[in-house]
Amino acid sequence: MRALTIASTGLALTSALFAQGAGSQNPSGLRGVVMRGPTNPICRERDSCEAPAKGLLLQFRRDGQVKAQVKTSRTGTYLVKLRPGRYAVSSPGLRRIERLEPAAVRVPRGRVGRADLYLDTGIQ
Repeated sequence: MRALTIASTGLALTSALFAQGAGSQNPSGLRGVVMRGPTNPICRERDSCEAPAKGLLLQFRRDGQVKAQVKTSRTGTYLVKLRPGRYAVSSPGLRRIERLEPAAVRVPRGRVGRADLYLDTGIQ
C-alpha cells in the first residue's frame, strides 16, 4: 500500500510539474527517493536502520552553478525539472561526517529519469 501511495504521489507530482511545460516537447528531469542511515549505532533485525530523508534540500550543479534545487517530501521523495546532462548533487548544511551518494547524477533526454540517493549519517 505504501509503495502504491508513493507511486501515485510521484505520478501526480510529475503531471503537475510538467503540465506548465506542456507546450514544450520532451520535458526532462529527475525523480527519486532519498533515504538516510544508519539511524542507530546498533541495528537489530526488526528495527530499520534507514529512514526517509524528509525536508532535505538537494542542489543540482552544473559548471559550478546551482541549476535547480528541491526539498524532499516527508516520505523522502523529490522531483525536479532539469535539462539533460550530468549534474553534481549536494545538500548544503550537512555535517562533516555526513555524505550524500551518489555525488553525480545523469538526466536523460526527453524523459524524467530516476535517481535514488542515500545520505550516509556517519553513525558507526
